[in-house]
Amino acid sequence: MAARQEVSAWRPAVPGVVEVFHARFTGYAYPMHVHDAWTLLIVDDGAVRYDLDRHEHGTPHDTVTLLPPQVPHNGSPATPHGFRKRVLYLDTGVLGEDLIGPAVDAPVLRDPVLRRRVGQLHSALAAPGDELEADSRLTLIGERLRTHLQGRGGRSPRPDPALARRLRELLDACVVDGVGLAEAARVVQAHPAHLVRAFSGAYGIAPHQYLTARRVDRARRLLLDGRPPGEAAVAAGFYDQAHLTRHFRKLVGVTPGRYRRVP
Repeated sequence: MAARQEVSAWRPAVPGVVEVFHARFTGYAYPMHVHDAWTLLIVDDGAVRYDLDRHEHGTPHDTVTLLPPQVPHNGSPATPHGFRKRVLYLDTGVLGEDLIGPAVDAPVLRDPVLRRRVGQLHSALAAPGDELEADSRLTLIGERLRTHLQGRGGRSPRPDPALARRLRELLDACVVDGVGLAEAARVVQAHPAHLVRAFSGAYGIAPHQYLTARRVDRARRLLLDGRPPGEAAVAAGFYDQAHLTRHFRKLVGVTPGRYRRVP
């Protein structure tokens, strides 16, 4: 089969993510190389085989692979039709250098929850305006990766309704302008991961979902006041009309244009 390469890459406006890289390769093999960032890899089709620290590994599609910085590795298709992968390159602010050793020893993680969260983070990073969702998902992914690498069992978070209420009040005050997770954590004086868990535990919804719902509600009122969808999107805090339409259809069931039509 002839070699084939399809790639896309971008740098999102989310602290901690150095690069997002999506690729499909057939008949191509990476030589030994290193990265200066953590490589968080999921394979959506096919499989990859690679050598890390002189040991051979593979990447079944239901796993997550974490390759540490500055450790040489290669990569090649493990199936005749190649592979399709999605990669996040994360700086050491997400995962510290003290975790490099454990990652070398066990780079393949069989964790369906982690696999799903990584996929959700890719979707959020591909959508301009969803930075709070991406921040939240990255924080929980980092926490779960550290749990794997440090060998600790999962622990149930303690309820913290007062903290959840403070974050809700902050989100209510920032519906249009928005607020990043790091800034929210600084304002309410809590660790980002604990903040997300406290809010989700108290209200049954993640902070980014709450903020999006508030923005959709605001857009609905504006549409009923006669504002066109493009204006309503910006006035409600969305990146643009397409950003509004994606979330509006999900929560309301119709597009903004159809919603505002007079019967």
